[in-house]
Amino acid sequence: MRIKNVSSKLQDLSGLELARIAAEAALDMKAEDLVILDVRGLSAVTDYFVLMNGRSSRHVQSLARAVEDALASKRLKSGDTEGLAEGLWVLLDFNDLVVHIFYREMREFYDLDGLWHDAPRVDLPPDGT
Repeated sequence: MRIKNVSSKLQDLSGLELARIAAEAALDMKAEDLVILDVRGLSAVTDYFVLMNGRSSRHVQSLARAVEDALASKRLKSGDTEGLAEGLWVLLDFNDLVVHIFYREMREFYDLDGLWHDAPRVDLPPDGT
């Protein structure tokens, strides 16, 4: 997997701050069942996962674009994007953050929530972000 370097302006943002930016953008687009998992110490690949559902393949694609746009506004580009054309499971890799956007049935099938059940969930503020 090819990963681009994070711009020097964003190196000060933690993976958690990036996860919250991604979550806010997705929730603004009506993402369903969004969770942030803290996988530090459990994964050698990343520090945080953001998992969410979309209602349709088009909704999944729209959520992915919204997350990318939100982080692009912070001058952060995903190093790799997988699954955008199909819209069933989109993976966005931002180094310290990996965003998984699923069509509901795909999330149930792959059960990343269950696979990473030991990872603490990050509480979202009361307003959803």
